[in-house]
Amino acid sequence: MNTTITGTQVNYYFICRRKLWLFSRGITFEKYHENVDIGSFIHDTYYNRNKKEIQIGPVKIDFFDNNYEVVHEVKKTSKLEQAALWQLKYYLFFLKQYGFEATGVVHVPEEKKTIKVELTGEDEQRIFDITGDIETILDSPAAPERLASGKCKKCAYYEFCFAE
Repeated sequence: MNTTITGTQVNYYFICRRKLWLFSRGITFEKYHENVDIGSFIHDTYYNRNKKEIQIGPVKIDFFDNNYEVVHEVKKTSKLEQAALWQLKYYLFFLKQYGFEATGVVHVPEEKKTIKVELTGEDEQRIFDITGDIETILDSPAAPERLASGKCKKCAYYEFCFAE
């Protein structure tokens, strides 16, 4: 398994393969996008008693608790729930490779929603498949085709992908 893959890359794998490819090449539009600003505000505002953004290699975890037994990920919305769940499962898998057994929680404070996450053996196998797919996408000389999806309109890459 490639140990340079980030949680953001796993998240983008489930959202849009084109976004994953562009982001991984340093083509980023997030710092100019309102939705990203809102997400950053939520991230900085909620759970401010907890130490935030702990970097472990390529993995940036929002915060831990219970002596590093619970990993927390804060999200703006649950609309991209599958991406958030797999991002957190990737963190749990990554930590397990270094001997840390943990569970996780995805928090969506604006919706007052929490989702408990555990890593199963099936999840571990799927993460090998996901990271292999990510490596294949990143090794491609050309970006994947853009999506024709309604969710694209709220994406920071929308104008880039749909410019005529």
